[in-house]
Amino acid sequence: MKRALPWLAWTTVALLAAIALVAALNLRDEPPLDERDGFQPTPEQVARGAYLARAGNCIACHTMRGGAPYAGGRAIETPFGTVFGSNITPDVKTGIGGWTAAHFWRAMHNGRSKDGRLLVPAFPYTNFTLVTRDDADALFAYLRTLPAVEQPNRAHTLRFPYDTQAALAVWRALFFAPGVHAADPAQSAEWNRGSYLVRGLGHCNACHGGRNVFGATSGSLEMSGGVSPIDQWYAPSLANPAEASVADWETQHVVDLLKTGVSARGSALGPMAEVVFRSTQHLSDADLRAMAVFLKSLPQSAPPAPRGPVPLAHGTAERGRAVYREHCEGCHGPQGEGARGAYPALAGNRSVVMDPPANAIRAVLSGGFQPATAGNPRPWGMPPFGHVLDDADTAAVVTFIRTQWGNRAAPVSATDVQRMR
Repeated sequence: MKRALPWLAWTTVALLAAIALVAALNLRDEPPLDERDGFQPTPEQVARGAYLARAGNCIACHTMRGGAPYAGGRAIETPFGTVFGSNITPDVKTGIGGWTAAHFWRAMHNGRSKDGRLLVPAFPYTNFTLVTRDDADALFAYLRTLPAVEQPNRAHTLRFPYDTQAALAVWRALFFAPGVHAADPAQSAEWNRGSYLVRGLGHCNACHGGRNVFGATSGSLEMSGGVSPIDQWYAPSLANPAEASVADWETQHVVDLLKTGVSARGSALGPMAEVVFRSTQHLSDADLRAMAVFLKSLPQSAPPAPRGPVPLAHGTAERGRAVYREHCEGCHGPQGEGARGAYPALAGNRSVVMDPPANAIRAVLSGGFQPATAGNPRPWGMPPFGHVLDDADTAAVVTFIRTQWGNRAAPVSATDVQRMR
């Protein structure tokens, strides 16, 4: 018994030290709150805040389908359970009407709610921490002008232990530190503005970044690609020449894609179409150009080694060819050449041959439209075939387009398709 006492004492000391360290790390850079709301926004602040809300695409997560704008309720699926977007209208009972500008700043910069609770990082404060206090104040000024909607927030349904503040505190101690956007003196003002938008309010790596088993990225420059748990689309790597890198694009082509959803080098579909529709089409040309300049400068991974022809079983090739001729050839052409200005080419299309093949499968199952924008007011779209084709036919046609006309990608199985439904 006497021998056990020192071990118990040391274990207790170590545990208390760990708790103290986690607590200290969770309080980093948290200034004392001024509960007095003397915030008097100017019309200029409100206008800038409206612009910044679009830059951050705030409405996407804070509005459920058919619901009042910014009143919350949208379900966001994560590997750890479901998170529901919160009500950020100025309703005092259920929204942020009782918040001060300091409370809002703390939520953006430190990931902590008005009542002191740690916020789950589905609210991307890991990116928003880079937003300046002036911009946070402008955003708060705009949100205070919205119609107040009384709609109680839905409780998150996260699995244990992810639903506990203790687990969240440990996660934050390991993977989050409040940050400040620091301009790089070696880069132009335009590049630095693009860096601020992409890494901060734009939170591009929230979709385009790979995540570890704890759901954390390695930083706001991590853009190696990831599959969305919400809709199973793959946000391709912005650092991989074989996926969605724009390093070799003309700057204007990147601007066109973000502004209209279409460009000479590609088009937006799926979740990216929503980003363009709700967010980037509304940004100034100067900001879009700055984002393009920054995205073109991202460090690039080595291109994959070229593949040789992919051998297919005779039955698979014939089945895929038959489905393609019946349902796809009329728009995409007999050689996958597409129709300029309307239907994209499938031959040499990076989205078609990417691994994982999630986007090619999702496009066949669910279809999709480019975003409707001022520069593309009547976008062409693809109808869904999920109700027409079974898993085997879908796998066959996706395999066919991934292995024809010079495309060299791995075949897709019916099991792959079934997982995507």
